[in-house]
Amino acid sequence: MEKQQEFVLRTLEERDIRFVRLWFTDVLGYLKSVAVAPAELENAFEEGIGFDGSAIEGFARVYEADMLAKPDPSTFQVLPWRGGTARMFCDITMPDGSPSYADPRYVLKRTLRRAADLGLTFYAHPEVEFFVFNEPPEPGKEPVPVDASGFFDHTSHGVAQDFRRDAITMLEEMSISVEFSHHENAPGQQEIDLRYADALATSDNLMTFRAVVKEVALSQELYASFMPKPFTDHPGSGMHTHVSLFEGDRNVFFEAGAEYQLSKTG
Repeated sequence: MEKQQEFVLRTLEERDIRFVRLWFTDVLGYLKSVAVAPAELENAFEEGIGFDGSAIEGFARVYEADMLAKPDPSTFQVLPWRGGTARMFCDITMPDGSPSYADPRYVLKRTLRRAADLGLTFYAHPEVEFFVFNEPPEPGKEPVPVDASGFFDHTSHGVAQDFRRDAITMLEEMSISVEFSHHENAPGQQEIDLRYADALATSDNLMTFRAVVKEVALSQELYASFMPKPFTDHPGSGMHTHVSLFEGDRNVFFEAGAEYQLSKTG
């Protein structure tokens, strides 16, 4: 057994973790989850957890439905909003152990492997925008934002300010580093910027980010939404993503003296 797997199993016992949620993502970016008991985790590391892939958007056709979710022990984190519960991201495989080409995480890992073969490492740094409403939107009714503030506005004891603080605290409890946070242009619109990391870690962090923001909203009887444009007369939400490509410590996008300082590789 790998050292990382041993660490996970030991932590489950030491911290009295009773449920382990295995997370993965469908091709549309929706988070999927199956919970297993700690006693089943050693077998999950070795063989994976079977499920019907044809029931997941874009994963498999009915006649090739059997798939396995194999937890990645390096992604183990205790969930701060659920006592006695932890999570791990999974890689999706076919019954013979071969990777599923429909698994978005594998698509990214395959691309990063191609870059690594060229001696390159790809980093990403996302600026995530979202809205916080007083309650879930209803058909035919305009959603009600938690505030009427605008870009960089500071409101003492403001709901949104407290919301961002609580969300960031929870993210950092899960070892996800945050660089900045502020109110965005539209009423109720927030932005939280994550610190850069390699592209796979960033992708895992973003899926966790969405779950954390929604959980914090629920705990405060609010509703968080990542829909792109809930208002016709206010700016919509997006996710600016800074990308960089390095060869060791060298930024391969940069070339001194070139037009825009941009290298031929860039």
